[in-house]
Amino acid sequence: MNAFDVVLLAAVLVLAVVVIGAVLVGIRTLRRMGAAPAPEDPAFIAEKDRQEQSLAALRTAADEANSTIDVAKSAAAAARTEAAAAKAEAKAARAEARRVLDDARAEADTVLERAHKQAEADAEQLRKAARRSGEREVAVLAATTREQAAEVERRAARMDERERMHTEEVERFAERERQLTAAKAALAARESALAQREIELTESEELRRRELERIAGLTAESARLELIDAIETQAKREAALLVRDIESDARSTAEQRARHIVVDAIQRVASEQTAESVVSVLHLPGDEMKGRIIGREGRNIRAFESVTGVNLIIDDTPEAVLLSCFDPVRREVGRLTLEKLVLDGRIHPHRIEEVYDLARQEVEQLCLRAAEDALVEVGITEIHPELVTLLGRLRYRTSYGQNVLKHLVETAHIAGIMAAELRLDVPIIKRSAFLHDIGKALTHEVEGSHAIIGADLARKYGEHEDVVHAIEAHHNEVPPQTIEAVLTQASDACSGGRPGARRESLEAYVKRLERIEEIAAGKLGVDKVFAMQAGREIRVMVKPDDVDDIGAAVLARDVAKQIEEELTYPGQIRVTVVRESRVTEIAR
Repeated sequence: MNAFDVVLLAAVLVLAVVVIGAVLVGIRTLRRMGAAPAPEDPAFIAEKDRQEQSLAALRTAADEANSTIDVAKSAAAAARTEAAAAKAEAKAARAEARRVLDDARAEADTVLERAHKQAEADAEQLRKAARRSGEREVAVLAATTREQAAEVERRAARMDERERMHTEEVERFAERERQLTAAKAALAARESALAQREIELTESEELRRRELERIAGLTAESARLELIDAIETQAKREAALLVRDIESDARSTAEQRARHIVVDAIQRVASEQTAESVVSVLHLPGDEMKGRIIGREGRNIRAFESVTGVNLIIDDTPEAVLLSCFDPVRREVGRLTLEKLVLDGRIHPHRIEEVYDLARQEVEQLCLRAAEDALVEVGITEIHPELVTLLGRLRYRTSYGQNVLKHLVETAHIAGIMAAELRLDVPIIKRSAFLHDIGKALTHEVEGSHAIIGADLARKYGEHEDVVHAIEAHHNEVPPQTIEAVLTQASDACSGGRPGARRESLEAYVKRLERIEEIAAGKLGVDKVFAMQAGREIRVMVKPDDVDDIGAAVLARDVAKQIEEELTYPGQIRVTVVRESRVTEIAR
């Protein structure tokens, strides 16, 4: 019986109790009515009506209760039907569940049986694998045991051999000890004999010395001092003569050899004379072109000068204009720009800018080609592209009127010839000499000496350390430490100091000569000073009473040092101090 059946049974019981109560109330009411007063009594009639109404209400309630009981019975019947159906479904579900459970148990038994069989198979395989592994390990252990046993036997054999050798060594040491004991005894006897002999020799030497002193009339110390003085004087004289001969021979040979090498190197290098300036001349097809260059109210010439940075000088010179600029590259770009404009005939500000760009690119190509030609001429093949670009910029750079790129080529040839004469490394020395002025391509952009700038560039772009040192030492900013640096200095001096290589203004030349004479004349004891060979040699006449020979050497060194510190000049200056003594007598 489920919960729904219990609820229906409780409802039926409640309704039955209500109906029974209503019936009992009705019976009690009827009994009262039988013992009531006469019908004519209004109260009785009213009470009767009221009781009849109550009875009617009770009957109605009883009817409703009966109908409710009928409904409840029908509902209980339906509920019992549904409960029977539910019980049937539950029974079917239990049967289905029992069947599924039986199938699951059968399948579980089957799976469990297969798992038992698989586990037994895996266990058998594991047992076989463990057996094989154990057999292998037993074999390895047996082999290791055999090897250890063999090693133990070998060690035992070596220990036996060492013990035997140790025993033999002990026996040899014992024998050597016996020999040393015998030798010590013999040596002691010999030392005693030698000591006795030495005593006898000392006594005989003393007797001989006394006899010689008696015969010569001098003591041994005095004779020794006289002999030492005589030998020392003779040795000093011979050494002085030998040193003088060696120095004279070395000086004459070295000067002759160096002069031969330098002259031969300069003669074999044929270079052009200096002809560079800071002004370029451009010839025009006619004077009417000057007006077109100037333009309306001077707009063309102003645009040209602002774009190129070159000053145009249009004077009374027929059919020619001058281009002035201290930057040779800009001057060449300006000259080429003006030449193209004149050939084209169209001159206006926009056209000037276009032609200027074309001319600048053309000059860059010319610089690059000039650098490549110089490298081919010198024979240098492997060099960083940035260094090639910087070398090309030196095509229009001059130093004292000498073209720097041509100076580098000339210096490299001179250094190569010197290196070949001295049997040195020609390629590395030529490379050092060719790159020694590379820093001049950046002197307007980077602060510092061009030698130090060039050394930093060479080190940056992977040049050899000997080349870097030669570059930074060619003007003595760094003391030269290698033969490459010395030859680079020498070849640079030869290229810059040869006749016609460089020029300077007359005013600077005269001031340099005057300053050289002032430096020498300001020294004590100087009588006259003469600057000779265009300032390459200075003769200093000194007073012989005021300056001796050593003072003359000191004076020459001081004058040369002061000239090096104060003046800038190509090549070198020789300082010669002349000290002359004259004695005059008159015969009457």
